[in-house]
Amino acid sequence: MNALLSPGSVTRPAQASVAALSAEGLGKAFGPITVLSDITLDIHPGEVHAIIGENGAGKSTLMKLLSGHIAPTAGQLFLNGRPVAFRNAVEAEAAGIVLVHQEILLAADLTVAENLFLGREIGRGLMVNDRLMNRRAAELLARVGSSARPRDRLGDLPLAQRQLVQIARALLDERKVVILDEPTAVLANDEVAALLDIVRALRDQGVAVLYISHRLDEVQALADRITVLRDGCMIGTWPAAGLGQREMAELMVGRELDMLYPHKRPAPTEAPLLVVEGLVVDHGAHRVSFAVHPGEVLGIGGMIGAGRTELIEGLLGLRPSEAKRVTVKGRDIEQRSVRSLMDAGLVYLTEDRKGKGLLLEEKLGPNLTLQALDAVNPREILDARGERSRLEQAVATYDIRVRTLRLEAGKLSGGNQQKLLLAKVMLADPAVVVIDEPTRGIDIGNKSQIYEFIDAMVRAGKACIVISSEMAELVGLADRVLVMRAGQIVKELRGAEINEENVVYAATTAGRTNDGEDRHERGDDNTRTG
Repeated sequence: MNALLSPGSVTRPAQASVAALSAEGLGKAFGPITVLSDITLDIHPGEVHAIIGENGAGKSTLMKLLSGHIAPTAGQLFLNGRPVAFRNAVEAEAAGIVLVHQEILLAADLTVAENLFLGREIGRGLMVNDRLMNRRAAELLARVGSSARPRDRLGDLPLAQRQLVQIARALLDERKVVILDEPTAVLANDEVAALLDIVRALRDQGVAVLYISHRLDEVQALADRITVLRDGCMIGTWPAAGLGQREMAELMVGRELDMLYPHKRPAPTEAPLLVVEGLVVDHGAHRVSFAVHPGEVLGIGGMIGAGRTELIEGLLGLRPSEAKRVTVKGRDIEQRSVRSLMDAGLVYLTEDRKGKGLLLEEKLGPNLTLQALDAVNPREILDARGERSRLEQAVATYDIRVRTLRLEAGKLSGGNQQKLLLAKVMLADPAVVVIDEPTRGIDIGNKSQIYEFIDAMVRAGKACIVISSEMAELVGLADRVLVMRAGQIVKELRGAEINEENVVYAATTAGRTNDGEDRHERGDDNTRTG
């Protein structure tokens, strides 16, 4: 660590003399377990104050304490310099403090407008004024850069659009303090840019913004000051101008970081483990062909809506689709389903670990073994001892950090949930692993570990397909990248061709094959066999 990382020399930019919100000695314990201790910080009007730390550092707990969702067991909150104790989040919101959660806490069966105004509906006599609410909803949605429409059913929207609706709801009323907890984790690059502009506008309007993110480039671009948490303790607060991204990361993990991405692997020479020919997915992909080999990470890039996730879900039979041919380890797969492909040696790690990947209210053991019950319980009787043994092995192998093995999956941090999900799919001993957004919402330390796990599996002879919205991740991990646009593969990149500029250019310009001919004129399949 270098000398500039000492927090003792913090000089605050010109701000109002009284903090909009501050905490002194704030702490939280659940029974005998202390999860947060001795946090002292302040947030001033017209300031973006970033909070960073690894998964499990206590960031989300701190946000819930500041916004009245849970009560502290130590310390004191101050609002505009006066002591305050919120009994619940409703009281905090009435005082002008709002928290935008990581998780989507909206009603899936209601429309977008109904969600925005839920609990604060605009009346017209004895009736609800739907017309006015829809008009105001459209204005709010435009403000946050959402393409959703007021009358859309929320549950029908993609995850990114649901997050933008949640952010819009938080901005419906005038706020003194806005707390954003991982607001861009599920957003595409253009949506991120729009959100950052909103944060800057809030700051310019004199709102105090507390910003929590694992994306250190965003923190560097936005923050006036940065506070670092580690293992439930406050490490210090620094002026943002004095910290680079690497220094932030080292403060988060408490050590110097080696290279984030593993070294690239030699070009594969063996026959492909997965071959897909002529795959057509309803509203997703058009006549796509590709292959992936042992010892290879194949990246799939493109903008949100390009068809990347739809392509894989169609391959797995999760969406209506047809294919000329699909083979896994040389075996033709006639009836495609998650189960048939898993039996053949292909597994899928979903981008939505909380909604589709894990049973959050179940213990770790059942979550780990659910996809491999036959292997864990060969006599068709639940083998509790065998399940515990597998869990102990997974915790050690994947460095899943838990206080007890009897914990529910929903109580793990995001990074540990992702490692549990990876352990779950690897229990089937697959040949091909498909990972959609492998490090979404995960801190730099856990990112590095997951990259190491991916590298180790492919060096052991497996193949991995990675879908990622993070361009740096695709560039750093993949041996080949297929770029999608409008449901088609428009470019294949190899070796030195794999860089952010080439991926973005291919994803945003008219689709052409590598030889420069227009694919639509030729009528060829989108074939990429490696």
